Amino acid sequence: MTTETIPVRLDLDTHAALFSKAMNQLDHAATRELDRVDFDARLRELVRLRASQLNGCVYCVNMHSRDAVAVGESPQRLFALPVWRESSFFTARERAALAFTESVTRASETRVPAAEYDAVAAHFTPDEIGALLSLIVTINAWNALGVASRAWEPELDEATAVR
Repeated sequence: MTTETIPVRLDLDTHAALFSKAMNQLDHAATRELDRVDFDARLRELVRLRASQLNGCVYCVNMHSRDAVAVGESPQRLFALPVWRESSFFTARERAALAFTESVTRASETRVPAAEYDAVAAHFTPDEIGALLSLIVTINAWNALGVASRAWEPELDEATAVR
């Protein structure tokens, strides 16, 4: 299969090396917060994937779809994620996290209203919300970098590609 190559605009690791290193440290800090509160690995990936879908970051959508499968997420739920509000596949806790993810990701439009925060607070402790918010902010930063720079190109898995 011949695929289209999307050219890299800017290699961040080369042209913003200190910032790239700092982003990796931020990512590790967010992950440590998630680990500290024993945040479900499948929900982590759903949050990362949903924010990446909203932001249009193909690299992150590809990576976090694969990561979600690797931690046991079902393909059926991944396929339904863009329409999660219309699906019965997600728990109330997951719905609260996904709604909060969307609201924070679209903060310039939503201003993250009190009702959205109250809904997530009904299902998560303050420490869990802090870890979730850290995750959302971090994936949104990665998405902005990926979309603007196209620094990373996803690779098509030739073994599973439809021909």
